[in-house]
Amino acid sequence: MEQETGLSKPVAVIACATMAFLYVAILYAPTLILRLPAPSSLKEFMIRRFICATISSFMSLVFCALLLPLRRRDATYLFGVYGIRLDHLWQAVVFPLSLTCLMYAGSLVFKSLLLVDSWKEHMHQGEGISLNCIKDILQNFLAGLSSTASNVLAWRSYVVDEVDWLSLLLYFLQLASHARISIAPLTEELVFRACMIPLLLCGGFEIYIVILLCPILFSLAHLNHWMEIYGRQNYSLLKTFMVVGLRLGYTLIFGSYASFLFIRTGHLVAPLVAHIFCNFMGLPMLFVRRTGMVSLAFIAGTVAFICLLCPVTQPHLYNDGTNDCECWHGYCSSNLNS
Repeated sequence: MEQETGLSKPVAVIACATMAFLYVAILYAPTLILRLPAPSSLKEFMIRRFICATISSFMSLVFCALLLPLRRRDATYLFGVYGIRLDHLWQAVVFPLSLTCLMYAGSLVFKSLLLVDSWKEHMHQGEGISLNCIKDILQNFLAGLSSTASNVLAWRSYVVDEVDWLSLLLYFLQLASHARISIAPLTEELVFRACMIPLLLCGGFEIYIVILLCPILFSLAHLNHWMEIYGRQNYSLLKTFMVVGLRLGYTLIFGSYASFLFIRTGHLVAPLVAHIFCNFMGLPMLFVRRTGMVSLAFIAGTVAFICLLCPVTQPHLYNDGTNDCECWHGYCSSNLNS
């Protein structure tokens, strides 16, 4: 995609910072601005968050469309800029998802071992292999996946129960466990990838700077949980900083990976499926005291991830033509100077 005029770097950065601030600020609008009472249930809390995040995302999409110097402003062209496309859809789903799974090789092996143990237990009880047996095993397997993804207590019992500081993750992993799987990925990818990356690339930033800058804004947008952790959970200042620091570190790493996927593929679906999968799985499992297979799987998966990261995300796999540009839409500096 070509552009008629450029966008200055300060304007691009200010615009991205404004969208990040808006994304967080609007979440508190019902209570602070509209003076509505605090949500009385988790369901009401989730509905409010969904509505606020949707409004924020829509406003960011419109704001970005007005700032970007586009040749055309029809819906199809604009959706393409945002990475909302139907072409090469299966590649944008299968390849990034498979790549992300490699980082969770240890977790997947561990869950597979649990599945085998459950099957052996049923066989030992003389139940044999039946439809109900398979159903029970699969239900236990999925329940274990869900609990590990949303509750740090499962990590403590499976991995390193003696490390007390892991309990600090409890609030972080339990906070809106449903929202982080269903709502947050879509709205966050729309704002922090679909809107911000075109603006920064159009402003003339190098690709590697964009991959680092977007996650910084993405991480800072999660600082609002500092007040929730410190004020509502009665944590000490040190514990609060530890929890928030972990959250910022995790979002910074994932944000870089998601930005890389978006720039390389040009598909919003690519970072979206990775985001949903990571939110569901939680933190990758590194080791388990009972077996070394989990650690070996994690190391092998990490090595495979590093080796396949660039080959699997080559732009020509997700686009009919790339015009020999390093990024998918032609906003990178190499295209600006051509």
